[in-house]
Amino acid sequence: METPPTVLIVDDSPTETHILSTTLKKAGYRVETACNGEEGVARARELRPDLILMDVIMPVLNGYQATRLLRRDAETADIPIIMVTTKDLQTDRTWGLRQGATDYLTKPVDRQLLLERIRELLDGPASHG
Repeated sequence: METPPTVLIVDDSPTETHILSTTLKKAGYRVETACNGEEGVARARELRPDLILMDVIMPVLNGYQATRLLRRDAETADIPIIMVTTKDLQTDRTWGLRQGATDYLTKPVDRQLLLERIRELLDGPASHG
């Protein structure tokens, strides 16, 4: 049996982490978590997840800083990172993508959209017959 893809959720909100975790587990993903950017970077280096969901506003190291660090490290540079945040201004999105995020979604995130984006990044664009 194939090992399910691992998604690392980096978010300081236990509620958000629980919601995202439940959604991903129901969709068949293996889920790991970290509660701030610094822990997220360490866990990403240790686990080498298939994808990372990154909050922006966190203590110790914010999501922008953590994403930048992951992109600069050869071992984690290729892991897709989706920023999932309440920061919904176009400038926030632009800055997040400039730091190396692969995609940027705002909270409250639509679960279906989140799963579609994850599938696209892990499987490549779905072929529509």
